[in-house]
Amino acid sequence: MSQVVSSESTQPVPVTRPLRKECPPGACDCQREALLECLHAPEARVLWLTREEEKRLIERITRIATYDELLHVRSLMRKNLGIHLHISPGPNEVRTVRGLQIHLAEQPGLCRKTRDTIPAAIRKCLENNPTIVYALLDAHDLLGSASPPAESA
Repeated sequence: MSQVVSSESTQPVPVTRPLRKECPPGACDCQREALLECLHAPEARVLWLTREEEKRLIERITRIATYDELLHVRSLMRKNLGIHLHISPGPNEVRTVRGLQIHLAEQPGLCRKTRDTIPAAIRKCLENNPTIVYALLDAHDLLGSASPPAESA
């Protein structure tokens, strides 16, 4: 007995990813509505960062143990979500982790809360792993290394 399978059932079904729920009115300036109009644009990838996914990302950031892992997570955030993370020494002395500038580039769809929680998680990770801070400072030639900063990755 042979079964006949229609060609319609073999077509791949487009998988829709869940999108981040909207913030309460007046609580955020993320411009989510503008991105909802063009969901297929690369800029709309940031909407894939749901609250659950954000929690997973924060957990992943807290598990970072090396500078290379930090660079890898940063590149994954850029590749998968379009989020540009910038970490650099501040204009003054860097005596503690608070002397580092950690921020996410402004972009539509990136919630204000997310712009605060991701840098805070990275700062906490750096406080727990001072070797990452030394590698970061060394990559920016503050400890005498001749290598260029790895910020372009």
